[in-house]
Amino acid sequence: MTLHDTFRRPLRSLRVSVTDRCNLRCEYCMPQEEYVWLERHALLSFEEIARLTEIFTNLGVDKLRLTGGEPLLRRDLDKLVTLLRRNPGVRDLALTTNGLLLPEQARALRTAGLDRITLSLDTLRPDRFRALTRRDAHARVLEGLAAARAAGFSGMKINAVIVRGFNHDEIADLIEFGREHESEVRFIEYMDVGGATRWSSAQVFCKTEILAALERRYGRITPEGGQGSAPAERFRLADGTRFGVISSTTQPFCGACDRARLTADGVFFLCLYARDGIDLKQILRSGAGPAQIAARIADAWRGRTDRGAEERLQVAQRAPLFQIQDLRSDPHREMHTRGG
Repeated sequence: MTLHDTFRRPLRSLRVSVTDRCNLRCEYCMPQEEYVWLERHALLSFEEIARLTEIFTNLGVDKLRLTGGEPLLRRDLDKLVTLLRRNPGVRDLALTTNGLLLPEQARALRTAGLDRITLSLDTLRPDRFRALTRRDAHARVLEGLAAARAAGFSGMKINAVIVRGFNHDEIADLIEFGREHESEVRFIEYMDVGGATRWSSAQVFCKTEILAALERRYGRITPEGGQGSAPAERFRLADGTRFGVISSTTQPFCGACDRARLTADGVFFLCLYARDGIDLKQILRSGAGPAQIAARIADAWRGRTDRGAEERLQVAQRAPLFQIQDLRSDPHREMHTRGG
């Protein structure tokens, strides 16, 4: 079964947040010291996550990505991976992590059946890492990357949010780092969502500038083409090194977006920029069966008109999507809750 929304976009990919907690405090995600957290008792159990994802896969989803917050903070995450791996509809099961807990967990996750890992690493300089995350843990991230590779994860990706005046001078260094560690780097434009309350358009180092910087260093860059619904547009250097650019801020890809999001407490969001979602946990715990829940999901997706990033592009005086008072009144508007 394949669901399509009002723009004929299929529902194929689901990002599943397993916790809103994080062990870093990145400026573009969690800029304030006073946070509003989800109540622990409100979180979906692993069994509930497995039940909901089975409903989603019966509706056409075949790609799952576990996110957070920092997903490895959820105890015994490998047990959830084992549950999800039993679902024959899951073709691709991935994880996005900051890597701090990978040294202890990478092998168990691989054994449980996790397919891929994406590591978030915005800078190669420990001093900048400390300033961005408010934690002195850069070396630990590198240990996590090494542990993942030792556990047998290949084809790893490294996500780097590029901010003008902070790390835009490290683009080529990150390419070299990715090459050294057999990982594909994906540069992400700084976005104005969730907790990015200090965002400004002046800080956005866009795709055009990223490519220009790399061309100055490496010469001609060739587009790979065939982006499809993937968030990253892929490119190739002359020596064959591949990298990606996610240009959601300046060149949105809403027209091909096939992703939905499920928060750790069971709220279903149709778009990263959506203000409100659908509480699937409440429906599940009220005793509704799979058919009823599937009908609710299907109705929501078929009526989907969301083109959040494209709509933001048209805003003349663009400012952060949410102010701090909005985030404190509704934790679901934080990126560490929504899963980024």
